[in-house]
Amino acid sequence: MTDDRTWYAVAKTSDLAPGELMYVEVGDDPVVLINFEGDYYALCDICTHQDASLSDGEVIGDEIECPLHGGAFEIRTGLPANFPVVVPAETYEVRTDGDTVLVARREEE
Repeated sequence: MTDDRTWYAVAKTSDLAPGELMYVEVGDDPVVLINFEGDYYALCDICTHQDASLSDGEVIGDEIECPLHGGAFEIRTGLPANFPVVVPAETYEVRTDGDTVLVARREEE
């Protein structure tokens, strides 16, 4: 079985304290990178309700809240957590290598 993922170095671990988020690009994909309780998560940066940037939102508990209408997604899963969001956000696999945060993108065939 071949690995169809490409890993992108997007940040240093020192760039994000727990509870912080930042906009990064994974290939051509806009992504919000979140440090949640010392673990890193990545979601598509574009809210599925309306085209707002989630990296302009804020982390509240274990959710990321969209800045436009207050909809929210679960950080760990991308699942909708608060109306008007009803469609999950795409999630990305994240790992660290030393002090580098890497995010995987599946390559299209």
